[in-house]
Amino acid sequence: MTEHIAPPAPAVPVPGLEDRRPPKLAKVPAFIEYMGQGWGTPDRTPPVVAGAATAAGHHRSRLSEQFPGQTLVIGAGTAPVRANDTYYDFRPDSDFYWLSGAAIEGAVLVMAPSGTSHDATLFIPAPFYPGDPQFFANAAHGEMWVGSAPDFSDWAQALSLQVQPLTELDAGITAAMRAGSGTLAAGIIDSDVRSRHGIDAGGDLGRALAVLRMIKDDWEIAQLREAVDHTVSGFAAVVGEIPAAVKAGGERWLQGTFDRHARTHGNGVGYATIVGSGKHAPTLHWVRCDGPVLEDKVVLLDMGVEANSFYTADVTRTFPGSGTFSPIQRQVHDLVEKSHRAGLAAVGPGRPWTDFHHASMEVIANGLNDWGLLPVSVDEALSPAGQHHRRYLVCGVGHHLGLDVHDCAQSSHDDYQGATMAPGMVLAVEPGLYFHEHDLTLPPELRGIGVRLEDNVLITPTGSEVISDALPITAAGIEEWVATVQRG
Repeated sequence: MTEHIAPPAPAVPVPGLEDRRPPKLAKVPAFIEYMGQGWGTPDRTPPVVAGAATAAGHHRSRLSEQFPGQTLVIGAGTAPVRANDTYYDFRPDSDFYWLSGAAIEGAVLVMAPSGTSHDATLFIPAPFYPGDPQFFANAAHGEMWVGSAPDFSDWAQALSLQVQPLTELDAGITAAMRAGSGTLAAGIIDSDVRSRHGIDAGGDLGRALAVLRMIKDDWEIAQLREAVDHTVSGFAAVVGEIPAAVKAGGERWLQGTFDRHARTHGNGVGYATIVGSGKHAPTLHWVRCDGPVLEDKVVLLDMGVEANSFYTADVTRTFPGSGTFSPIQRQVHDLVEKSHRAGLAAVGPGRPWTDFHHASMEVIANGLNDWGLLPVSVDEALSPAGQHHRRYLVCGVGHHLGLDVHDCAQSSHDDYQGATMAPGMVLAVEPGLYFHEHDLTLPPELRGIGVRLEDNVLITPTGSEVISDALPITAAGIEEWVATVQRG
């Protein structure tokens, strides 16, 4: 028998309290009039990264060539809700940024057919300035809430684009559709807008953009180099804090160190920073970071700074908590290093994308076999019907890198893993070994060791360049680097 709980009694109004309710300021004429006076004009220069607008113009031209006569609509998206009425920081959709060079929440880019090319118009939410009650009442677009807000002409000049109010979007799409045959969309487009205009919700435009974004131009490569450089200095900042994290603070102290660095030297982190010490090191995406940093264990750091242009690095190194690898830790690290070098050597123009995967995996399988950890022969393990070695390496060992940490993910298999590498591609190569603490197929001394090496690689016309090579990859080199950093 459950206990009966009586419903709460209704609230009883207290006489006189209604008159004490603070008034809504946007409905007080005297306040509106007063707030419309006495304001200067702040600096409303749009926050556009140098070179972004020019690069975006070239990107639009490349896209235009693929869709003659079709209307293209690309949305920037909005910040997702974190809880109730609080939101995560806004970060524009990558396709939208690639084509516009702007980070404007809620904006939509419309590319209207014009002869053999397209005319682009950017539709953005209107800012609210002094004289409009929304200046102080609108938390999303009122300049008193969000800081100096460029107007349409400011953005137009900075981006070399036509810019119109978002309220004109429907008319803009309608006019563009009259000039073309069909409409394709990418990015985040409001479902009501799609419905009103019969916009194709399929993935043709997204897949085409993913393929185009695989080949980085000089400006994009420069942005990635900047992201990598800041990431390398971020590794130094984190490694310098390992002794402090061992004493107190643990994994989150190191995670917070890097995240602060990324926010200081770029837009922030390109993905959730991974810090795994001891038994957490084999967990592929250990972003909880709620454990201690143990002096006698390795600590795996997978970190990347996202530049202000939103291009991100993605680098991993594994460090000894004490500064020196134990013999068994070094043994695992040496095998991963050998696999990593084999993978890097298999990166180059004209080679099948899967070459570096197979090269890395072959080394891993042979090494595990030498340690007596494979239940079958190396040939059986490497066969498509086997893959036993991947018990300790279930993830892939590389991916495209750019505006997204796993860039160009909307492309098809034929355009990605089934294609060949080409100059201008930037990728991450990241073999590892992940020996979980509770994996009973392992001898006790291997359990709880996780090692990954990850570098960012530019494919050149004649080969490749490791753009993250400022960080060592040998066990001895890592020990020496740690000692140098911690000495200051």
